[in-house]
Amino acid sequence: MIDKRVAGPAEAVSDIPDGASIAVGGFGLSGNPTALIEALLEQGTANLSVVSNNCGVDDWGLGVLLRAHRIRKMTSSYVGENKEFERQFLSGELELELTPQGTLAEKLRAGGAGIAAFYTQTGVGTQVAEGGLPRRYDGAGGVAVASAPKDVRVFDVAGSAKEFVLEEAITTDFSLVHARRGDRHGNLVFAKAARNFNPLAAMAGRVCIAQVEELVEPGELDPDAVHLPGVYVHRVVEVGTGIEKRIERRTITAEGQ
Repeated sequence: MIDKRVAGPAEAVSDIPDGASIAVGGFGLSGNPTALIEALLEQGTANLSVVSNNCGVDDWGLGVLLRAHRIRKMTSSYVGENKEFERQFLSGELELELTPQGTLAEKLRAGGAGIAAFYTQTGVGTQVAEGGLPRRYDGAGGVAVASAPKDVRVFDVAGSAKEFVLEEAITTDFSLVHARRGDRHGNLVFAKAARNFNPLAAMAGRVCIAQVEELVEPGELDPDAVHLPGVYVHRVVEVGTGIEKRIERRTITAEGQ
């Protein structure tokens, strides 16, 4: 029997070294593996290359690692909601590989499936394919590093010739994800919107670490309800159902309106 439980978040991330690449689940603040991120912060790990849809907010999620200057490079599709991200990027302190959201999802999925690269129409005719997107600024308003051109080929699709751009898959040293439930074998169930990038990030990491709100015994999860099989997961840590969760902006309507 394979028991993938670890005692706590600190133990789960203890072997993540400086300079590691990490895929992190979440969309906005939904489904962020905050306990694992906080443990990584406390551990002092630095010079990280992080792949995630976004970088949290200034004081939550990946934003706490960014604020502590622990992240060297972000590969993301959305970089709003975080003033410190903007400051570090424009000042030349942070490298950014901006990637279309669907392309980022497929790059992670392909990496986990062992597919080296794929062609997509997304980005054709733009700087995504043609190159020139700023990846690092020089701190004086100039571009120090820009994206390179990508291979573009023409394929026949339903009798029509169309251009496609080549995108390489993403694999990382580690991945950090959050799930609603999991068992000791690493099978995971995600809750609603928290499913987002979590399964894809999990697949892409050579070592996947999952924090779960509720840890159950093997056989307690309905096999048809499992969103990610345990073959992709290497460590599981229970963080409890009372873990704090946040949203970017709370919008309410006055009573009677």
